[in-house]
Amino acid sequence: MTKIYEAAVLTQASLPGAAWDLTSFLQNAKSQIQLWGGLLLMLLGAVGLVWGGVLLIKKLMANPQSAGNQQGWATIALLILVGGALGTGGWSLISTIGSGGQQTITDLGGGTVIAQTADQVNGLLSGPFK
Repeated sequence: MTKIYEAAVLTQASLPGAAWDLTSFLQNAKSQIQLWGGLLLMLLGAVGLVWGGVLLIKKLMANPQSAGNQQGWATIALLILVGGALGTGGWSLISTIGSGGQQTITDLGGGTVIAQTADQVNGLLSGPFK
């Protein structure tokens, strides 16, 4: 009977450097808060979607005399739309909306919007109606 002996070579696995500085702490905190916040938004989206469905069924099955006590169609539609969007999008949806707002603020603050008075517009006052 032949015996096979294997040589076990112990090599230390390359681990990422453990950085204990403020920058690493804040980057890790940002990532963790984005993860938890995204999961919370997805949970709230699922709750809104379910509650919108419940209100929709209640509204469709309601007695016409109790229509004043029911939620409006717009509220039900918004619950279903926003709940579905948050339930599937979570953090990425909110981040995309926020980045669009940030671009608008940057454009407004960075001089992209140019206001001209009527005197500065070439040919506006020099037309035949002067």
